[in-house]
Amino acid sequence: MSGLLGARTCSSPGEASDLKYPLGTRLREPLTEARFQQLFGDEEQVQELPTEPVGPKLCRMWRRPASACSRPGAWRLLQARLPPLRWLPLYRWRAWLLGDAVAGVTVGVVHVPQGMAFALLTSVPPVFGLYTSFFPVLIYSLLGTGRHLSTGTFAVLSLMTGSAVERLVPEPLSRNLSGIEKEQLDAQRVGAAAAVAFGSGALMQLGMFVLQLGVLSTFLSEPVVKALTSGAALHVLVSQLPSLLGLSLPRQIGCFSLFKTLAAVLTSLPRSSPAELTISALSLALLVPVKELNVRFRDKLPTPIPGEIVMVLLASVLCFTSSLDTKYNVQIVGLLPEGFPQPLLPSLAELPRILADSLPIALVTFAVSASLASMYADKYSYTIDPNQELLAHGVSNLISSFFSCFPNSASLATTSLLVDAGGNTQLAGLFSCIVVLLVLLWLGPFFYYLPKAVLACINISSMRQMFFQMQELPQLWHISRMDFAVWIVTWVAVVTLNVDLGLAVGVIFSMMTVVCRTQRVQCLALGLAEGTELYRPLRESHRLLQVPGLCILRYPTPLYFGTRGNFRRILEWHLGLGEGGKLASRCRDVGIHLLLAQCNASVLETLARAGVLDRVTPQQLFVSVQDAAAHALEKLVRGSSVWSGSQEVLH
Repeated sequence: MSGLLGARTCSSPGEASDLKYPLGTRLREPLTEARFQQLFGDEEQVQELPTEPVGPKLCRMWRRPASACSRPGAWRLLQARLPPLRWLPLYRWRAWLLGDAVAGVTVGVVHVPQGMAFALLTSVPPVFGLYTSFFPVLIYSLLGTGRHLSTGTFAVLSLMTGSAVERLVPEPLSRNLSGIEKEQLDAQRVGAAAAVAFGSGALMQLGMFVLQLGVLSTFLSEPVVKALTSGAALHVLVSQLPSLLGLSLPRQIGCFSLFKTLAAVLTSLPRSSPAELTISALSLALLVPVKELNVRFRDKLPTPIPGEIVMVLLASVLCFTSSLDTKYNVQIVGLLPEGFPQPLLPSLAELPRILADSLPIALVTFAVSASLASMYADKYSYTIDPNQELLAHGVSNLISSFFSCFPNSASLATTSLLVDAGGNTQLAGLFSCIVVLLVLLWLGPFFYYLPKAVLACINISSMRQMFFQMQELPQLWHISRMDFAVWIVTWVAVVTLNVDLGLAVGVIFSMMTVVCRTQRVQCLALGLAEGTELYRPLRESHRLLQVPGLCILRYPTPLYFGTRGNFRRILEWHLGLGEGGKLASRCRDVGIHLLLAQCNASVLETLARAGVLDRVTPQQLFVSVQDAAAHALEKLVRGSSVWSGSQEVLH
């Protein structure tokens, strides 16, 4: 509902007659909705429409026209579901292939250490991070619509999944486990992580795709997503402190886990390992400056410096030559199994226990991936399909869960790296898969002596961009105080409680701000710009004319149950009506003629279902404010008492 028009009887017929001059000579009659539909549309549009049940509505949404069953229709449908059929024939091999190859190999080299590092966040052995860096990337390359999107392991999702895994399979009270007991614990945790991937992919994302709920990404606004990732980065930093210091501490989960972890680390600080502390300090001393160099000289470097893989190689060689694992008890990655695990259906018995974790993971996956894909699609002038993105990520999580992978999504760091390295299409993902495949099949033994402290440092250094998102707060304060409040509330909730509850608090608070904005909207009185047919708010200029006998009001917000009371009070005040009764009838009783203008189809449908059109005839519905005002002025000239109202819905 954006506006209302209103008028009272003029003091004299001559006064109304004089007002017709500013309108100029009209080239057509004032058009009602009924007349407009007779001339240009369907005559039945303003009549009452029957309510359509949900079941047939879904069937109609999925029903294809007869032409879809033809060969061209089937081909278009296949192209929509398999995007390579659409972009691969148009691929510019000479111009793009080298860029995709270089970018894919560069991202693949980063996937190897990051995958193993993020596996530690998920509380599973490092090799399962490599699996998650292979299968989801391959599947998204075949189903995704984001040409510059890099999928795989993502720190925020790994942290959320790790919290669920620790809750489902807690650490035994006795931490001195035998080799067999440790293998059994790892197997249970891998199964729990795969079950979370299955639940978020098969039940949540594919379910959202079937219902065509890609629009749900709008409920996770940009301030909510950025505050969520920034707060989660702080969780990642704190959770990696025990590994940096060589402390063996149980992982804290639930509310206030960040503060519990800090307290446990401070208490155990005297027991930290000098060797692992030294390795961590040296690793960060290399990784952080390399990250800065890659950012500062992004345009000058032919390809980003692979600091992570250099650090991995140096640390592995140092640990092997110095026997740090035996002399100083430095924790190392150990043997990486060659090849792939046997396909295995995740335990369906775990599904009821992981549903509460799967929903926020599915939403974060889709929100982060869709926002990144949209950002680069706008930059490089192409479009993405949000519902196809749901299908791509849903199938990716579903199939990869059969190979013991944990939940995956697009990653801000690797996506930025892929673009900077010259990636052009999803073909770059295939080159990334080749690099990870080489490690899984042949190069795994080279990572045997890799210290886990180095992986913790890689986790921390990968959070750089998420921490720097706080630099945008001053600009956000200048642009929108409400969005700034959403950012702060979400961030505080994520840090104080945990990522899942923080996400819920952020979404609820964001929706509350929308309601508050609709409650604070003022009703605007409109005036006529002399010599034109344009009506603008009177407060914008003293040169606008307020037509005597005609009151034009605009209510620039959607009209729903939350704004109905405020709308009604404003309307009664302007019309001088008392409280109570239905409004259209009371206007008619006191001699006020009610006109509605610029109502869209949904408003007309609601009015019809509510029975309002039984008291408001089609001759009182106009296509624009100008038409309603012209009709009202004609009646004023004839000495009639008129009230004219306009309604429209702004989306």
